[in-house]
Order: sequence, then C-alpha cells, then structure tokens
Amino acid sequence: MAVRDGQRSRVYDAEGLVRGMFDRADEFGTRTVELHGSHLTLPIERRFASVESVQAYVDRVLTLNWVRAQWDRAVIPVTVRARAGAKAAHYETTGSVLAVPLHVRGTAWALRELVILHELAHHLEPETTEVAPHGPEFCARYLELADGVIGPEAALLLRTTMYSCGVRIA
Repeated sequence: MAVRDGQRSRVYDAEGLVRGMFDRADEFGTRTVELHGSHLTLPIERRFASVESVQAYVDRVLTLNWVRAQWDRAVIPVTVRARAGAKAAHYETTGSVLAVPLHVRGTAWALRELVILHELAHHLEPETTEVAPHGPEFCARYLELADGVIGPEAALLLRTTMYSCGVRIA
C-alpha cells in the first residue's frame, strides 16, 4: 500500500514561491532579498536549453563525491527525456527516468536547477523505505542537494519557505 503524500501541495507551493524569487532576481538584476529581517544574496540558479544539457547536469551531480557518499542510489544512472505533457516534470522509478516538459506557453519553466534537483531527490530515495513521495525525508534530501549544489543561501530560502508553508522536514 502506498503511503499518502499529504504535504505534496505545500511542497509545490513553497517551491513556486522560491522559483518566483529567483525569477525576479534574474529579471531585475537584484540578487539581494530580505528574509525574515536578514539580507540574503541569492546565488545564480542554472537554466538549461535542452534535454541534453539537463542530462549532462544530472550526470555531474550524481558523480559528486559527497552525493555518492550520502546516497547509495547515486551510482544508478538517470535517463533524462522530454515529457510530452506540459504540466510538470516528474521522476519515473521504473527505469530511473527524469521527464521534463520543454516548453509551456513559450517558457521552459522546468528546465531549471531547482526543478531538476527536486526530481533527483526522488531518485535518491532509498528503495527499502515506505515514505510519502514528498514527505519529510524527501524534503531533507532536496534541501541537502540545494545546499550542496546551488548554495546555502538557496537552501536557507527554500527551507524557510517550506516551513512557512507548513512543510515538515526530517
């Protein structure tokens, strides 16, 4: 029996807010934001132009020494493919496939680092666990990836926003 994914919408809400902050930083060229009274300089979030560039990025992340030391499933390669639908990116456990929509209403919203790290956090889920797909364990893994790959400022912003949206983190 599958575990109920009770905080999925809260995780997506938090991610949407964080992506919006990164989008505004890119649009206006101002990388400093105020977060609960502290000033935080957002790092650059990588954007991708194609399935091939996402594949190269995923391959590089999975070969990072600290990622391999932390998660056993990092040695299992992920195949990136274009997704026919435009709704969302997703990870397919069978075959270890990361599917990304290329363009939605003229934008490539899913071809960005936060989205790809979210899907990699699903890939790195230990096979022997029965946990919710967007549960506290997933969130901790996602935050650790964001911290180590994008930077601690991105992870702090994501963690704080998740907490504000009512997300539980292991």
